[in-house]
Amino acid sequence: MEHGRAVHPDFEQILGVRFFTGDVHQAVDRMLQGGLLVVPAAPALKDLQHAPAYRASLLEADLVIPDSAFMVLIWNALLRGSRQTGHLRRLSGLEYLRELLRRPEMKVPESTLWIMAGEKSASLNLAWLGNNGIDVPASHVYMAPMYPKDEGVSLEDPELLKLVHRLRPAHIVVTVGGGTQERLGLYLRRNLTYVPGIHCIGAAIAFLSGDQVSVPVWADKLYLGWLLRVLDDPKRYGPRYWDARDLLTLMLRYREQLPPLISAKAS
Repeated sequence: MEHGRAVHPDFEQILGVRFFTGDVHQAVDRMLQGGLLVVPAAPALKDLQHAPAYRASLLEADLVIPDSAFMVLIWNALLRGSRQTGHLRRLSGLEYLRELLRRPEMKVPESTLWIMAGEKSASLNLAWLGNNGIDVPASHVYMAPMYPKDEGVSLEDPELLKLVHRLRPAHIVVTVGGGTQERLGLYLRRNLTYVPGIHCIGAAIAFLSGDQVSVPVWADKLYLGWLLRVLDDPKRYGPRYWDARDLLTLMLRYREQLPPLISAKAS
């Protein structure tokens, strides 16, 4: 520890969660060996004290990447304010997915099970994948049911678990929403009898396939993905990102420490 800050060449501890500090190539290299990857966003991170199942998914994941631009900006400001050296580089879920899909392992037929959020999303995502040299057979597409949205509730999906055990894919890509995908990934990580790569990338593929607003590389690098989503659908994403401001208070108070778990969120 240095001035109360967790120091490790590959990780930075923020709110008790070990965020990966390597580059995208190193992240993908690690995950091609198997394990659970999660990409926490600020709207979910702010509820770390009130969502035990979501919290567990971040603490037990094999790799957590710093996708949240808001979190990265706050953390780097805190480091400057405390005169500590170092700079956390954001690694977005979109950047990660782009690199993952470039790897030959992901182009092997029947190597990957794709968990899709719905029929429309699946149609657009699969068409985009096919146009980019990744053909996914119907046997390796799973339509996610309506999982409980409460991030404090653990997820179970015996049908999915049975399918994965039957197919034994090397990789599982989860494209359902944040707060849900992490809990589903943890369920698989805990209950599978082998260790595939479980990539919880959420909406990242939707930015490429046209299922959501396009996020160009330049916008992603400039931390503007959230703004494009708000401009595209202000009623849906405006309140979500506005509520994420509570993450600032949490980080100012706890910094690298894990906040205590509170059983019920105060009204």
